[in-house]
This record gives sequence, C-alpha cells and structure tokens, in this order.
Amino acid sequence: MSQFVTEANVFVGQSIASREELIRFVCEKALELGYVSDADAAYDAFMAREDMGETGMTDGFAVPHAKSTAITAPAVLVVKNDHPVEWPSFDGKPVDIAIALLVPDDEAGNTHIRLLSKTAVLLMRDEFKNLVRGSEDAKEIAAAVEAGISEE
Repeated sequence: MSQFVTEANVFVGQSIASREELIRFVCEKALELGYVSDADAAYDAFMAREDMGETGMTDGFAVPHAKSTAITAPAVLVVKNDHPVEWPSFDGKPVDIAIALLVPDDEAGNTHIRLLSKTAVLLMRDEFKNLVRGSEDAKEIAAAVEAGISEE
C-alpha cells in the first residue's frame, strides 16, 4: 500500500472561517500537491458527500471525504484550524481538525472504504486524538495518521 499522508499534506495553525472554506482549502492544496486535476470538481464531490450527512465525528474532529474522477491519486490531508468552525457532527460540537480523504473514482470501493474505516478506528483512540490535538509538528502528525491507516 502506498503512502497516503506525508508532512506536506498536514497544515497546522490555519485560520479558516467555515466548513466550506476548509474544504475549499483542502481542494486547492490537493491540486498544488498533484492529487487532483480540478479543484472545483473535487470541491463539488466533497460538498455532495457533506449534503448526505455529517462528516463531523466527535471531539472536534471531522473526516470529510470525496470520490471523484477529478481526484488522480488517493491521499489524506490533515488541517488543524486555530479555532473551531460550525460542522454537522455526531456530538453536535464544532470542528477544528479535519482529516480529509481523497479517492479516485475508480478506487471508490476498496481504497475509500479502507481509508474511511481506518480513520474511524484512529478517532476512537484517545492517544491518537491527543497526539494530533497536542502537536504542531506536521511530520509527527503525518506519521501518526499514516501508521494508523497502514495497520493490517
């Protein structure tokens, strides 16, 4: 399995005003990093998924995810915002950390389900959430996410 998240995919100390702006930020960064061919199409895919139900989990974490032909390679981007933003979530609380999953349309079944399930498992672990919340080190955060989603 290839590496899904690197230090370059982690953005700490952001100051983003809304869920929509955060997802737009993810799509623009994914374009810069070469994971998407069209940031607008990727954004539309994320928002279509957001319209289906909450991607906000608990404790200020969200897992927005998208499948699209505009996504050229599977990737995980992590955004730590400097303040919580309104985001439909399971616990009704706003979100300040988003772990965004991007999957090409032709890998929708296998890769998408694996990334989503592995990320959900990570977010059940207090030690993982505490590490991500407490760290400003992009390399450390990337390593923790990658280790969790690469576990067999």
